[in-house]
Amino acid sequence: MTAWNSLYHAMHAQDDKRPFSRATLKRILAFARPHRRLLIFFLVLSTAGAVLAVATPLLAGRVVTAIVDSADYSVVLRLALLIALIAIAEAALGLVQRWLSASIGEGLILQLRTAVFDHVQRMPIAFFTRTRTGALVSRLNNDVIGAQRAFSDTLSGVVSNLVMLVLTLGVMIGMSWQITLLALVILPVFVIPARRVGAKLAGLEREAANHNATMSTQMTERFSAPGATLVKLFGRPTRESSEFANRARRVRDIGVRTAMVQFIFITALTLVSALALALVYGLGGFYALRDQLDAGTVVAMAMLLTRLYAPLTALASARVEVMSALVSFERVFEILDLEPLIKDKPGAVEVPPGPVQVEFDRVSFAYPSADKVSLASLEEVAKLDTRGGVEVLHEVSFTAEAGQMVALVGSSGAGKSTIAQLIPRLYDVDSGSVRLGGVDVRDLSAETLRDTLGMVTQDGHLFHESIRENLLLAQPEATEEDLWHALTRARLAELIRSLPDQLDTVVGERGYRLSGGERQRLTIARMLLARPRVVILDEATAALDSTSEAAVQAALGEALAGRTAVVIAHRLSTIRAADLILVIEDGRIVERGTHTELLAAGGRYEQLYRTQFEQPASVVTAEIGAADDAAEVVVG
Repeated sequence: MTAWNSLYHAMHAQDDKRPFSRATLKRILAFARPHRRLLIFFLVLSTAGAVLAVATPLLAGRVVTAIVDSADYSVVLRLALLIALIAIAEAALGLVQRWLSASIGEGLILQLRTAVFDHVQRMPIAFFTRTRTGALVSRLNNDVIGAQRAFSDTLSGVVSNLVMLVLTLGVMIGMSWQITLLALVILPVFVIPARRVGAKLAGLEREAANHNATMSTQMTERFSAPGATLVKLFGRPTRESSEFANRARRVRDIGVRTAMVQFIFITALTLVSALALALVYGLGGFYALRDQLDAGTVVAMAMLLTRLYAPLTALASARVEVMSALVSFERVFEILDLEPLIKDKPGAVEVPPGPVQVEFDRVSFAYPSADKVSLASLEEVAKLDTRGGVEVLHEVSFTAEAGQMVALVGSSGAGKSTIAQLIPRLYDVDSGSVRLGGVDVRDLSAETLRDTLGMVTQDGHLFHESIRENLLLAQPEATEEDLWHALTRARLAELIRSLPDQLDTVVGERGYRLSGGERQRLTIARMLLARPRVVILDEATAALDSTSEAAVQAALGEALAGRTAVVIAHRLSTIRAADLILVIEDGRIVERGTHTELLAAGGRYEQLYRTQFEQPASVVTAEIGAADDAAEVVVG
């Protein structure tokens, strides 16, 4: 067991000399404060356990001495009973220690994970567009567990090992300082190989971990629905398999090398331990035969020797273990210290009741630079880009009156989606203001924005959960009747009723078990369930075929009835009935008016319309007079 403990400590004792600050220690203590009583009790029990561990060899030595001296059997019996009681006490202490260790460790994991999860949820969308999801999840798993180990393993180990070392050394020196000194002389032969071999094993472990991580990334990407589709369409299965097999073989080779190094290391340590034990018996026996030591003392020192090497080896790596745990804490704190760019103001207000007007007043905006929203370690780059963002919107002003529909059209990358994202405050403007019901969105609470706004995007994202859970995301208190009513209005109830599990049908990753049109209608049903007063549609039918588009447009007609709407349109024929059409180019409004007015103006809108439908200008002109009659309340 001593050898295995040494191996474990050596493998995990990576020479990380990264400094840490007092501020970090204060924050760690702040997290530990709720557990301080359990921690104190835990340390007291660890100390008591170390004392009992040293007491057992001494009693065993007294038993041997009593036998050699032909003492009364009652003395041996009392000593044996005392050893048994100590063993029972050690077992009981170990049980309580384990419960305390688990309670403290798991409690700390709960605190850290909850804190990181809650903090990440408050981060702006820009954070998620830059961060690698796997790296972020690793902070919630690996680093949190590494931080927890500082309390549940390292702290208790340092205390108990120190107590056991001091007691063992004191007792052994009191018995025979000569044998104790000789045993300590052999110590470097024990510890140095542990450090060197441990470094080699740690290197192999890191290499295997890197290969495993790469294989995990490959599997995660290739086994997702869109990834599998991409591989089947454009990938080379033979090459994919070869790359995966090469990494897997490398992990296998590393595993074989690690197993052999471990075996040689354990055998060497066992041999050194046996030699040290032989030395104690040899030198102790020599002194015993000369009546300079009792036979029981020799046995006690031999047993104490095993209690000496374990804490010495563990403490040799304690500093590095503590530093590794502190680094884990710092990596967790690094996330917690990243300030969200968007947060509620003190005294944030609600959107005024009644129909809501949407107003943009001279809005200019540039996406934030990487150093403001992300971390280099989460993007896996050496240094974040600190350059300021390029302005993508330039003094945009318009008003969507309560109950009106305003459509945004223009070339790809003109800034239409950016305008839509500023309304729910996914980003904050750099200058000017966005107002809902006459109130700047920066003065509104996040909760009232969620209650007021409903948004449907082109991809219609769904979680890998049931239809019911995806709908309840918008309105957790909704009844069964509410769910079916929303599905009916979204033209999806009949389909859902035909499924074997109906509302409890799992939609798959990103909703891939449903067709594109069905996914869109389900997201519309979710929006209807939320009952928003303002609806934002971002290319809601751009990726659909004609049949699916017709069904989605019918559902959108329900969604828009009586609501203020801001619509980004791909198909210009679907926005003829808009109260106001804004043509966006290069982040500016270059034209505004109704469908009829813009066609008559013969500007950029007329060009887009003619290009999309491949009609000569004379045909477009002829359409102008009949445009209003043919208008439908549909959007794209």
